[in-house]
Amino acid sequence: MEIIEAIFGRHSVGKVKPDAVKRELVEKLLSAAVQAPNHHKLRPWRFVVLMENGRSQLGDVFAASLAERKPDSPPEALDKVRALPLRAPVVIAVGVDKPSDGKTPEIENIAAVAAACQNLSLAAHAEGLGLQWRTGDWAMDLKVKEFLGFAPDQHNLGFLYIGYPEAVGEYPARPGFEDRVRWVE
Repeated sequence: MEIIEAIFGRHSVGKVKPDAVKRELVEKLLSAAVQAPNHHKLRPWRFVVLMENGRSQLGDVFAASLAERKPDSPPEALDKVRALPLRAPVVIAVGVDKPSDGKTPEIENIAAVAAACQNLSLAAHAEGLGLQWRTGDWAMDLKVKEFLGFAPDQHNLGFLYIGYPEAVGEYPARPGFEDRVRWVE
């Protein structure tokens, strides 16, 4: 697949089949991810790959955190959040290291890890996989960060849900760049 075709063809895929994704393919995606540019070669990305029972463990942490924050949560609410990581056969949590060299601004590490997520997303698309990048409260939750091995002040850029698409459909064209550009010549 040509890169321009991949960029224009890649879309978030919310519904994927429960079919397993081979570890070797996940490793290929991670290898593509870490080709992202990063200032001072700090390699600020951290990936936690959750497959099989790991997804259930993450769901249990989601439910425990919700129960702690909202003790009156009904069992149905706990079951609902417990099932969230089961939406795809592979979930990758993406953490960002804080700069340790004393000269790199934190935003540069965040940008590098976001670029790694985009690389991984394009590679997944090229391999026939669907991917949805989810953020939200769970990415910032302290219990979730602890489970993932992230420090409380470490950024979690979210979760990449990966699997084989349930259906391949037509997506509307995205808006162009024209209203977001100022030319200085």
